[in-house]
Amino acid sequence: MRIAVFGGTGMAGRAVVTEALTRGHAVTAVSRRPAGAETGRLSVRALDVARTEDLEPVLTAADAAVLAIRLAPGSEQLLAPLTRAFLDVAKRCGTGVLVVGGSAPLRSPHDAGRLLIDDPAYVPDEWQTIARASLDQFRVCRDHPHDACTYLSPPAILEPGTRTGGYRRGSTTLLTDGNGDSRITAPDLAIAVLDELENPGGEHHFTVGRDREG
Repeated sequence: MRIAVFGGTGMAGRAVVTEALTRGHAVTAVSRRPAGAETGRLSVRALDVARTEDLEPVLTAADAAVLAIRLAPGSEQLLAPLTRAFLDVAKRCGTGVLVVGGSAPLRSPHDAGRLLIDDPAYVPDEWQTIARASLDQFRVCRDHPHDACTYLSPPAILEPGTRTGGYRRGSTTLLTDGNGDSRITAPDLAIAVLDELENPGGEHHFTVGRDREG
């Protein structure tokens, strides 16, 4: 499979690139300031997703795209319109997209009628700006006419760490462990991303969590 990873130098994007290469896929790692050298199956592209005119050649050449971008503090409100424009191009190209988004659109494990963004136990005040941006991004993906778009909500905490090789998959409610914690390492999240690309689950929105044995 030919996979284009947008945000390929970020924490999640780097892990997805590594996992995809490990599985034998051809990967194009896209970022504004690319890092690392190209290899036989890895291409590196300097591209700003805000320049939609530059997206089409990369998306046309890909069998699937992963959008894992994060914006600088103060620019979070641009995430939703950038995602909408990205999906516009992807739809024209006929390329499926997996968006690595945020946990704000999930349901609270304490109250199924409450979105996570409204549960201060998981989204404190200092996280509200990025949480609102991810909720807006999710709504763009949900309402966009591009049917081949999947939104992956990570747990409350996505962090660097080791690849344990396992994860739990859920639907639209935040996954927690026995202590109420909700977290996963970027390499384990990447496993879920590649599993979805290789064998789509048919859901437009799902979440993952740390494996109980991890």
